[in-house]
Amino acid sequence: MKRRDFLKQTTFASGMFFVPQFLKAFEQQLPKTFSHKKVVIIQLKGGNDGLNTIVPFRNDIYYQQRENIALKENEILKISDEVGFHKSLQALQKIYDKGFVSVINNVGYPNPNLSHFRSTDIWQTASDSNEYLQNGWVGRYLDFTKANPSKAIEVDESLSLLLKGNTQNGLAVTDAKTLYNSLKEPFYKNIINANTDAHLNEHNLGYLYNTMIDAKSSAKYIFEKTKVKTASNNYPKNLFGKQLKTISQFINSGLETQVYYAGLTGFDTHANQQNTQARLLETYAESMAVFVEDLQQNNNFDDVLILTFSEFGRRVKQNQSKGTDHGAANNVFVIGKNLKQQGLYNNLPNLSDLDTNGNIKHEIDFREIYATILDKWLQVDDVSILNKSFSKLKFV
Repeated sequence: MKRRDFLKQTTFASGMFFVPQFLKAFEQQLPKTFSHKKVVIIQLKGGNDGLNTIVPFRNDIYYQQRENIALKENEILKISDEVGFHKSLQALQKIYDKGFVSVINNVGYPNPNLSHFRSTDIWQTASDSNEYLQNGWVGRYLDFTKANPSKAIEVDESLSLLLKGNTQNGLAVTDAKTLYNSLKEPFYKNIINANTDAHLNEHNLGYLYNTMIDAKSSAKYIFEKTKVKTASNNYPKNLFGKQLKTISQFINSGLETQVYYAGLTGFDTHANQQNTQARLLETYAESMAVFVEDLQQNNNFDDVLILTFSEFGRRVKQNQSKGTDHGAANNVFVIGKNLKQQGLYNNLPNLSDLDTNGNIKHEIDFREIYATILDKWLQVDDVSILNKSFSKLKFV
């Protein structure tokens, strides 16, 4: 529903009359549209080595800097005369060949931080590297749209900073039944009663109570909505496969949730990188292939955009342990049905022009990707949510 249509309905229904200048001011406070689009955010936790994921197999510097861990030409799934996927991404390549993947290279931010925790916070809050925020960009999206908690779900046991807002948080859900049962009586009453200590003031108690009420209401909604819908049984039997299976069940059940978040852990490959990364990339690709197929079979893929990122890349030069140390800029995958720019979105890294630490320089600020998704996909005011203006990209 467009903003103007919404304003007309609510204005006439309430019997109010707005002169043009007041109508315009009021209109600016509303989202551009009430979008049914969904975003699935996947983090490859630990810092995936993007250079061995999207491989420049014609680049001599790549082989000079990675004597032991560079992928040979016959170990690569070629997507052009110079670039190929890691051999473990065969399932992803099939999605790529259908035109459903855009690979955005050299993504990062100015003055990159090479700490896992701090860089993850930067990506989750959309802050500058020297700025410390206590809320995530998805949490601020909930604040801005005045959405209930079920609009953003992290498939995990605890909630990340990404989904925490100033006035509203998303939900951490491993599965609908577990969440629903955990908030049923008498457990729910015990939680409320346990927090009525005298040192909590009336405002805090009211906030706590309202938060619990929101959580209980959301849990019931999710449980009732999803209990009649099952996901495909073809998902890999691992934690990441289970996460995607839960997300597909939620989407295919018709939940109004617009943002989902999940992660695959283990990419901090300081030593013996080859086997570890190969295993993890295969887990990612095979799970993602089933997920996309599941959404297609249920006619929901058109409205879903999947974003895959890692908190940073790896150093270009391998270390003495046949691994790679923490780096900077990296590649990002965007997966969707109707991408405006498919395949390689931009050029691969310039390995002859690295930063002073031997890391890939960033060309695209990761917040440009967020701004694009907020503005063009979710159709909300990206500047209000990201706290500043960023250029828009052309993948959607």
